[in-house]
Amino acid sequence: MPNQVKELRELTGAGIMDCKRALDEAKGDLELAKKIIAEKGQAKADNKADRATGAGLLHSYIHGNRVGVLLLMRCETDFVSKNDSFQNLAHEIAMHIAALNPASVEELLEQPFVKNPSETIEGLIKAAIGTIGENIKVDKFARFAI
Repeated sequence: MPNQVKELRELTGAGIMDCKRALDEAKGDLELAKKIIAEKGQAKADNKADRATGAGLLHSYIHGNRVGVLLLMRCETDFVSKNDSFQNLAHEIAMHIAALNPASVEELLEQPFVKNPSETIEGLIKAAIGTIGENIKVDKFARFAI
């Protein structure tokens, strides 16, 4: 079981106790445990949706000196804005914007994630909310291309 907890944690980014509880609930079935963690993360995200996002970061991404993205991501605290998981999420979303050129934040959220088309950007953000524990929003972005 300890190896399964470690593997589930690596796959989902969830905390150790969340992984242990999910594996217990799933009776050791790793795939079912992943679904349980995703569902609980979704519930956490829904509960945090109305919380104010006063902190955040401005992330820039330039691809091949031909396409650039400036992305303003919001979270609740400065502590999370410095978190590697939050910064990685901002980078992944900026790369997605460079690749697919959404016209608005609303369109961006509905798009399938370029690296995993079975998941939307909104789903990616909600999963991060469940893992990080704070509300996260894409505030705005700008894309430039030559």
